Amino acid sequence: MKKILFIVGSMRKQSFNRQLSEIVKEKLNGKAEIKELAYSDLPYMNQDIEFPTPEAVARVRAEVKEADGIWIFTPEYNYSYPGVLKNLLDWLSRPYKANDFASGTAVLEKKVTISGIGGKFATAGVRENLKELLGFMKMNVMEETNGFTVNADAWASNVLALPEEDKAKLYDQADKFIKFLE
Repeated sequence: MKKILFIVGSMRKQSFNRQLSEIVKEKLNGKAEIKELAYSDLPYMNQDIEFPTPEAVARVRAEVKEADGIWIFTPEYNYSYPGVLKNLLDWLSRPYKANDFASGTAVLEKKVTISGIGGKFATAGVRENLKELLGFMKMNVMEETNGFTVNADAWASNVLALPEEDKAKLYDQADKFIKFLE
């Protein structure tokens, strides 16, 4: 059974993207082992503290390395990625040994897919920006991504109601990602 690590680009407890990831988690139940990455304890990326590797960074890198694939669920902040997600990706892109990229990174050739839910642009900007960034980081990015628009009443209730046609797109992405991991 493949191991998929979910990365949610929002720290908010009732994050719509966390709720979106829960829909996928239910779909993949019995088809893959799912774990959500906890990374709120990461320090800001700073080369002054990069070595020796901070404990939180080492833990996150190990979890990423163990996974067969990564699924990023992210909101869009100003048509791009949230700062907490970018900070995580910056740490993951750094080499294991100082100034030695030949030593590898936790994400080198790691397979990844992207979904997001947000406002009227359905996270188009962040998904395109992430594809570019993840490709630059030498990750193996699945071409198809999906973006969705939050239902209007969710902004007040904090409860995501994803229409069946959107769930179908998400379920299709899940099936394709499982095949992508093989």
